[in-house]
Amino acid sequence: MDTDLCRDTGKSMWPELLGVCGEVAAETIRKENHKVRVAIIKEGMFVTMDYRCDRVRVWINKKGIVKEVPRIG
Repeated sequence: MDTDLCRDTGKSMWPELLGVCGEVAAETIRKENHKVRVAIIKEGMFVTMDYRCDRVRVWINKKGIVKEVPRIG
């Protein structure tokens, strides 16, 4: 990973997307911050716990709705 990427990550949190459809939230994040990769994570999925300044995870419930504030990490 490029260390310069971690210095200026751009927008890092999207509290306004809490309760929104996961696909819509992911697309919004991609438009607002081109430096990050976006992954939609379904309820119950296992993920690594490493911190990455080039990643945003969109955690969704069984209905596909964002259940946690998306943030870089």
